[in-house]
Amino acid sequence: MLHLAVFASGRGSNLESIARAISSGNLDAEIALVLSNNSTSGALAFARENGIPGIHLSGKTNPDPLDFSSRMKSELKYHDVDFIALAGYMKKVPPDIVNIYTNRITNIHPALLPAFGGKGMYGINVHKAVLESGARITGVTVHIVTNDYDVGPIVAQECIPVLDDDTPESLAERVLEIEHRLYPAALQLFARDRITVNGLRTIHQPPA
Repeated sequence: MLHLAVFASGRGSNLESIARAISSGNLDAEIALVLSNNSTSGALAFARENGIPGIHLSGKTNPDPLDFSSRMKSELKYHDVDFIALAGYMKKVPPDIVNIYTNRITNIHPALLPAFGGKGMYGINVHKAVLESGARITGVTVHIVTNDYDVGPIVAQECIPVLDDDTPESLAERVLEIEHRLYPAALQLFARDRITVNGLRTIHQPPA
């Protein structure tokens, strides 16, 4: 079973999808901690409403980068976290945290990496870039987090067509539906020890 910390900055819809998957028995995990850089985020509100430990940690609470990282490490250790799921977290995870949790931090990205990734490529910005590029296919990527933006080993992807009448908003809505299904399924692969990392590739082991 995964002892998850979910990092989120916004409304927390992927956090909710993870919680639903746990409740329904489709994800062998417990959410040990919700961490947000936004004190008014929907993610923290969801944590409070559901009795999940939640903390606000940001440049406002801990302006010094070393102190910020130290506080994050302390919270993760205190809550016995062994896996981190980034779910709309708009800040870069400190390098020492990434190193401690090597291959145990995942992120969900609203495009088919390596296309439309990198710094500044998040949320509606991604969908605008997809439409402006003329791409006919987009989708969702779950990947392992490294110290560089959006370049870690890919765990899972699913694609959808870009429709002729799509707007950034309509595309975002359809992509989000996939996110809510794909992310818990990808996390379950880790919960069942079915992911092996080999360089930039992940190998999916068959079910035991």
